[in-house]
Amino acid sequence: MSETATYELLRWPDGAQCAVMLSFDVDGDTIWKNGARDFPGGEHFLRANSVGNYGPNCAVRRILDILDEEEIKATFFVPAKVMEDHPELCREIDGRGHEIGHHGYHHERYVDLEPEVQRKVIEKSQGIFQEVIGKKAIGYRTPSGDWSRETAGILYDMGFSYSSSMRGDDRPYRTVIDGKVTDFIEMAPKWDLDDFVQFGYNLFPAEPSGQDRIAGIEQVYDNFRQEFDGYYREGLCFVIQCHPQIIGSPGRLRMYQRLIQYIKSKPGVWFAKGSEIADWWRENY
Repeated sequence: MSETATYELLRWPDGAQCAVMLSFDVDGDTIWKNGARDFPGGEHFLRANSVGNYGPNCAVRRILDILDEEEIKATFFVPAKVMEDHPELCREIDGRGHEIGHHGYHHERYVDLEPEVQRKVIEKSQGIFQEVIGKKAIGYRTPSGDWSRETAGILYDMGFSYSSSMRGDDRPYRTVIDGKVTDFIEMAPKWDLDDFVQFGYNLFPAEPSGQDRIAGIEQVYDNFRQEFDGYYREGLCFVIQCHPQIIGSPGRLRMYQRLIQYIKSKPGVWFAKGSEIADWWRENY
């Protein structure tokens, strides 16, 4: 492993200036069902569930069409329960050449789970991946924003190649597990590049808890664009994390495609799937 200083201009394939990983969390209704469990009768809250189901039912195929139009491959992180509920959609994502990563079974909070329970969730989910798309996931994004201290080691032991979960750098990095630097690569997204914290909204259960958040589309476009400009200037790894149920509305998706086109207008941008970036980093740093 070679050390990389913060001022060092990174090497990317074919002399590219920066790497770009487009990623989508296809959560379906899992996040809303999880959020409603603490309310009496929460299992019967239908409107919030419909917000989540908008993703796989309407938005994902719109996103796939845009990615085809722009000739870009992306990474989709899918809870295995959503894959069970929408197997044909997941086969279509895979069949169009995109990568599908692990995102829990029911969008569980891994930080709340004992290590043996985490292993069981991963084993169950990998069995569903194998059955539906004929392959296991090698990429992981933690559901609900965190993991326990044991999670990275469990994933590494179970054959995962990379994670896109933490927030600790603007470059990929090798994860330290039990005091040892490993080949388990982290590609960090950031809250600044997450559509949920910009647009996510529901009345009940309240999201955000204090309400008063639906950002303007142009404001978010400007945020995303300026962040990309910074990553591009410094030659970093731009990981944008979006949710079909959020970004996939007609107006927001036009903005997202405009962002892709802006990024494509810059010379030397390497669009890549998570596994491709992880492999490159492992081989070169």
